[in-house]
Amino acid sequence: MPVLKTATIFIFAILLYSCNNKEQKNKDTSIESQIIPSKKIELSKPQFILNKTIVAHGGDLYNSAYYSFKFRGNTYHFKNNGTNYEYKKIVIKGDTIIEDTLLNHIFSRTINGKAISLSKKEKVAGTGAINSVIYFATLPHKLNDNAVNSKYIETTIINKDTYDVIEITFNKEGGGEDHNDEFYYWINKSSEKIDFLAYNYKVNKGGVRFRSAYNTRVIDGITFQDYINYKAEIGTPLKDLPILYEAGKLKELSKIKTENIINLNKN
Repeated sequence: MPVLKTATIFIFAILLYSCNNKEQKNKDTSIESQIIPSKKIELSKPQFILNKTIVAHGGDLYNSAYYSFKFRGNTYHFKNNGTNYEYKKIVIKGDTIIEDTLLNHIFSRTINGKAISLSKKEKVAGTGAINSVIYFATLPHKLNDNAVNSKYIETTIINKDTYDVIEITFNKEGGGEDHNDEFYYWINKSSEKIDFLAYNYKVNKGGVRFRSAYNTRVIDGITFQDYINYKAEIGTPLKDLPILYEAGKLKELSKIKTENIINLNKN
Protein backbone atom coordinates (compact mmCIF):
# COMPACT_ATOMS: atom_id res chain seq x y z
CA MET A 1 0.00 0.00 0.00
CA PRO A 2 2.73 2.53 0.80
CA VAL A 3 4.25 1.92 -2.68
CA LEU A 4 0.87 2.45 -4.37
CA LYS A 5 0.25 5.61 -2.36
CA THR A 6 3.69 6.98 -3.30
CA ALA A 7 3.08 6.23 -6.98
CA THR A 8 -0.30 7.98 -6.85
CA ILE A 9 1.23 11.07 -5.27
CA PHE A 10 4.00 11.07 -7.91
CA ILE A 11 1.50 10.87 -10.79
CA PHE A 12 -0.63 13.64 -9.24
CA ALA A 13 2.47 15.84 -8.95
CA ILE A 14 3.30 15.31 -12.63
CA LEU A 15 -0.26 16.21 -13.67
CA LEU A 16 -0.24 19.29 -11.46
CA TYR A 17 3.08 20.44 -12.92
CA SER A 18 1.80 19.83 -16.48
CA CYS A 19 -1.36 21.90 -15.86
CA ASN A 20 0.56 24.74 -14.23
CA ASN A 21 3.12 24.70 -17.05
CA LYS A 22 0.36 24.79 -19.70
CA GLU A 23 -1.40 27.63 -17.90
CA GLN A 24 1.87 29.58 -17.72
CA LYS A 25 2.49 29.04 -21.44
CA ASN A 26 -1.03 30.30 -22.21
CA LYS A 27 -0.34 33.39 -20.11
CA ASP A 28 2.97 33.93 -21.85
CA THR A 29 1.30 33.60 -25.28
CA SER A 30 -1.41 36.07 -24.27
CA ILE A 31 1.15 38.58 -23.03
CA GLU A 32 3.31 38.01 -26.11
CA SER A 33 0.38 38.80 -28.41
CA GLN A 34 -0.07 42.10 -26.59
CA ILE A 35 3.55 43.22 -26.46
CA ILE A 36 4.75 42.11 -29.92
CA PRO A 37 2.82 44.27 -32.44
CA SER A 38 4.82 42.86 -35.37
CA LYS A 39 2.72 39.70 -35.11
CA LYS A 40 -0.48 41.69 -35.80
CA ILE A 41 -1.65 43.04 -39.13
CA GLU A 42 -1.86 46.80 -38.72
CA LEU A 43 -3.86 48.83 -41.20
CA SER A 44 -2.73 52.23 -42.37
CA LYS A 45 -4.98 55.18 -41.53
CA PRO A 46 -6.59 55.41 -45.00
CA GLN A 47 -7.11 51.64 -45.13
CA PHE A 48 -8.76 51.70 -41.71
CA ILE A 49 -11.11 54.51 -42.81
CA LEU A 50 -11.92 52.79 -46.12
CA ASN A 51 -12.71 49.52 -44.33
CA LYS A 52 -15.22 51.32 -42.12
CA THR A 53 -16.69 53.03 -45.18
CA ILE A 54 -17.10 49.74 -47.04
CA VAL A 55 -18.89 48.30 -43.99
CA ALA A 56 -21.16 51.36 -43.81
CA HIS A 57 -22.13 50.94 -47.47
CA GLY A 58 -22.73 47.18 -47.39
CA GLY A 59 -19.64 45.34 -46.16
CA ASP A 60 -19.63 41.56 -46.65
CA LEU A 61 -22.96 41.73 -48.48
CA TYR A 62 -21.01 42.89 -51.56
CA ASN A 63 -19.24 39.50 -51.71
CA SER A 64 -22.41 37.69 -52.76
CA ALA A 65 -24.42 40.60 -54.17
CA TYR A 66 -26.49 40.05 -57.31
CA TYR A 67 -28.36 43.16 -58.47
CA SER A 68 -29.69 44.70 -61.64
CA PHE A 69 -30.26 48.38 -62.32
CA LYS A 70 -30.84 50.80 -65.17
CA PHE A 71 -28.46 53.55 -66.16
CA ARG A 72 -29.18 55.91 -69.03
CA GLY A 73 -31.74 53.53 -70.50
CA ASN A 74 -29.54 50.41 -70.44
CA THR A 75 -29.79 47.49 -68.01
CA TYR A 76 -26.79 46.37 -65.96
CA HIS A 77 -26.26 43.29 -63.79
CA PHE A 78 -23.50 42.63 -61.30
CA LYS A 79 -23.07 39.24 -59.65
CA ASN A 80 -20.31 38.71 -57.09
CA ASN A 81 -19.04 35.42 -55.71
CA GLY A 82 -16.11 36.24 -53.44
CA THR A 83 -13.33 37.45 -55.73
CA ASN A 84 -15.17 36.18 -58.83
CA TYR A 85 -17.67 38.38 -60.63
CA GLU A 86 -19.90 38.65 -63.67
CA TYR A 87 -21.00 42.01 -65.06
CA LYS A 88 -23.55 42.48 -67.83
CA LYS A 89 -24.78 45.37 -69.93
CA ILE A 90 -27.95 44.88 -71.97
CA VAL A 91 -28.83 47.34 -74.74
CA ILE A 92 -32.12 47.05 -76.61
CA LYS A 93 -32.47 48.82 -79.94
CA GLY A 94 -35.78 47.92 -81.60
CA ASP A 95 -35.62 44.17 -82.24
CA THR A 96 -31.90 44.01 -81.54
CA ILE A 97 -30.56 42.96 -78.14
CA ILE A 98 -26.86 43.57 -77.50
CA GLU A 99 -25.51 41.86 -74.39
CA ASP A 100 -21.99 42.61 -73.14
CA THR A 101 -20.52 40.36 -70.46
CA LEU A 102 -17.42 40.86 -68.34
CA LEU A 103 -16.61 37.57 -66.61
CA ASN A 104 -13.52 37.84 -64.38
CA HIS A 105 -11.78 40.31 -66.76
CA ILE A 106 -12.86 38.41 -69.92
CA PHE A 107 -15.12 40.48 -72.17
CA SER A 108 -17.58 39.05 -74.70
CA ARG A 109 -20.58 40.26 -76.71
CA THR A 110 -23.67 38.68 -78.20
CA ILE A 111 -26.24 40.17 -80.54
CA ASN A 112 -29.64 38.49 -80.38
CA GLY A 113 -27.95 35.58 -78.61
CA LYS A 114 -25.22 35.08 -81.24
CA ALA A 115 -21.55 35.48 -80.19
CA ILE A 116 -19.72 38.28 -81.98
CA SER A 117 -16.02 38.34 -82.86
CA LEU A 118 -14.38 41.50 -81.47
CA SER A 119 -11.07 43.24 -82.03
CA LYS A 120 -8.75 43.93 -79.10
CA LYS A 121 -9.68 47.61 -79.27
CA GLU A 122 -13.40 46.78 -79.10
CA LYS A 123 -12.83 44.49 -76.11
CA VAL A 124 -10.89 47.20 -74.28
CA ALA A 125 -13.56 49.82 -74.97
CA GLY A 126 -16.37 47.46 -73.95
CA THR A 127 -14.59 46.44 -70.76
CA GLY A 128 -14.05 50.07 -69.77
CA ALA A 129 -17.67 51.01 -70.49
CA ILE A 130 -19.24 48.29 -68.36
CA ASN A 131 -16.59 48.38 -65.64
CA SER A 132 -16.83 52.12 -65.00
CA VAL A 133 -20.63 52.15 -64.61
CA ILE A 134 -20.65 49.27 -62.12
CA TYR A 135 -17.57 50.61 -60.32
CA PHE A 136 -19.35 53.88 -59.50
CA ALA A 137 -22.69 52.18 -58.78
CA THR A 138 -21.07 49.89 -56.19
CA LEU A 139 -18.72 52.37 -54.51
CA PRO A 140 -16.81 51.85 -52.26
CA HIS A 141 -16.75 48.07 -52.85
CA LYS A 142 -13.57 48.00 -54.98
CA LEU A 143 -11.53 50.57 -53.04
CA ASN A 144 -9.50 47.91 -51.23
CA ASP A 145 -8.45 45.93 -54.31
CA ASN A 146 -4.78 44.95 -54.64
CA ALA A 147 -4.24 47.47 -57.46
CA VAL A 148 -5.50 50.37 -55.30
CA ASN A 149 -3.17 52.77 -53.49
CA SER A 150 -4.72 54.87 -50.73
CA LYS A 151 -3.36 57.98 -49.04
CA TYR A 152 -4.82 60.08 -46.22
CA ILE A 153 -4.93 63.76 -47.23
CA GLU A 154 -6.65 65.72 -44.47
CA THR A 155 -9.75 66.41 -42.44
CA THR A 156 -11.95 69.14 -43.87
CA ILE A 157 -15.41 70.68 -43.51
CA ILE A 158 -18.01 70.91 -46.29
CA ASN A 159 -21.40 72.45 -45.59
CA LYS A 160 -20.72 72.24 -41.84
CA ASP A 161 -20.05 68.48 -41.94
CA THR A 162 -16.62 67.01 -41.18
CA TYR A 163 -14.90 64.74 -43.67
CA ASP A 164 -11.86 62.50 -43.99
CA VAL A 165 -10.25 63.01 -47.39
CA ILE A 166 -8.71 59.93 -49.05
CA GLU A 167 -6.70 59.92 -52.27
CA ILE A 168 -6.91 56.84 -54.49
CA THR A 169 -4.49 55.96 -57.29
CA PHE A 170 -3.93 52.68 -59.13
CA ASN A 171 -1.05 50.42 -60.05
CA LYS A 172 -0.49 49.86 -63.75
CA GLU A 173 -0.84 46.12 -63.23
CA GLY A 174 -4.45 45.36 -62.40
CA GLY A 175 -5.48 49.00 -62.56
CA GLY A 176 -7.15 48.82 -65.96
CA GLU A 177 -6.79 51.15 -68.92
CA ASP A 178 -7.50 54.18 -66.72
CA HIS A 179 -4.84 53.38 -64.11
CA ASN A 180 -3.42 56.90 -64.42
CA ASP A 181 -6.62 58.47 -63.09
CA GLU A 182 -6.52 60.11 -59.65
CA PHE A 183 -9.49 60.09 -57.26
CA TYR A 184 -10.41 61.90 -54.06
CA TYR A 185 -13.15 60.69 -51.71
CA TRP A 186 -14.74 62.81 -48.98
CA ILE A 187 -16.01 60.43 -46.28
CA ASN A 188 -18.49 61.80 -43.77
CA LYS A 189 -17.11 61.24 -40.26
CA SER A 190 -20.60 60.83 -38.86
CA SER A 191 -22.21 58.43 -41.37
CA GLU A 192 -18.88 56.95 -42.60
CA LYS A 193 -20.33 57.12 -46.12
CA ILE A 194 -19.05 58.85 -49.25
CA ASP A 195 -20.80 62.20 -49.78
CA PHE A 196 -18.46 63.62 -52.43
CA LEU A 197 -15.87 62.33 -54.86
CA ALA A 198 -13.66 63.85 -57.52
CA TYR A 199 -11.36 62.55 -60.21
CA ASN A 200 -8.77 63.69 -62.68
CA TYR A 201 -8.80 61.58 -65.85
CA LYS A 202 -6.36 61.46 -68.76
CA VAL A 203 -8.26 59.88 -71.69
CA ASN A 204 -10.02 61.95 -74.37
CA LYS A 205 -7.80 64.99 -73.65
CA GLY A 206 -8.45 64.71 -69.92
CA GLY A 207 -10.74 66.45 -67.46
CA VAL A 208 -11.61 67.14 -63.84
CA ARG A 209 -14.93 66.12 -62.30
CA PHE A 210 -16.58 66.58 -58.90
CA ARG A 211 -19.62 64.59 -57.77
CA SER A 212 -22.06 65.28 -54.97
CA ALA A 213 -24.14 62.33 -53.72
CA TYR A 214 -27.93 62.55 -53.34
CA ASN A 215 -30.90 60.18 -53.18
CA THR A 216 -29.01 57.83 -50.87
CA ARG A 217 -30.99 54.66 -50.17
CA VAL A 218 -30.29 51.22 -48.71
CA ILE A 219 -31.65 48.22 -50.63
CA ASP A 220 -31.39 44.93 -48.76
CA GLY A 221 -28.37 46.15 -46.82
CA ILE A 222 -26.40 47.77 -49.66
CA THR A 223 -26.25 51.55 -50.15
CA PHE A 224 -26.89 53.03 -53.57
CA GLN A 225 -26.48 56.73 -54.38
CA ASP A 226 -27.07 59.07 -57.28
CA TYR A 227 -24.66 61.92 -58.04
CA ILE A 228 -24.69 65.41 -59.49
CA ASN A 229 -21.70 65.58 -61.83
CA TYR A 230 -19.77 68.88 -62.01
CA LYS A 231 -16.97 70.07 -64.28
CA ALA A 232 -13.86 72.02 -63.28
CA GLU A 233 -11.05 73.48 -65.34
CA ILE A 234 -8.34 71.02 -66.35
CA GLY A 235 -5.46 71.30 -63.92
CA THR A 236 -7.63 72.25 -60.92
CA PRO A 237 -6.26 70.42 -57.85
CA LEU A 238 -8.84 67.94 -56.57
CA LYS A 239 -8.23 69.20 -53.05
CA ASP A 240 -9.61 72.63 -54.04
CA LEU A 241 -12.89 71.40 -55.53
CA PRO A 242 -15.04 71.55 -52.37
CA ILE A 243 -14.26 75.27 -51.98
CA LEU A 244 -15.29 75.90 -55.59
CA TYR A 245 -18.39 73.75 -55.06
CA GLU A 246 -19.51 75.72 -52.00
CA ALA A 247 -18.88 78.97 -53.87
CA GLY A 248 -21.07 77.81 -56.78
CA LYS A 249 -18.16 77.98 -59.24
CA LEU A 250 -18.48 74.47 -60.66
CA LYS A 251 -20.53 73.82 -63.79
CA GLU A 252 -23.16 71.07 -63.52
CA LEU A 253 -22.78 68.63 -66.41
CA SER A 254 -25.20 65.82 -65.66
CA LYS A 255 -26.92 63.64 -63.09
CA ILE A 256 -25.66 60.11 -62.52
CA LYS A 257 -28.80 58.10 -61.72
CA THR A 258 -28.91 54.41 -60.79
CA GLU A 259 -32.55 53.46 -61.30
CA ASN A 260 -34.89 50.44 -61.00
CA ILE A 261 -32.54 48.61 -58.63
CA ILE A 262 -33.51 44.97 -58.04
CA ASN A 263 -31.92 42.42 -55.73
CA LEU A 264 -31.86 39.34 -57.98
CA ASN A 265 -30.86 37.08 -55.09
CA LYS A 266 -34.44 37.44 -53.85
CA ASN A 267 -36.01 36.31 -57.14
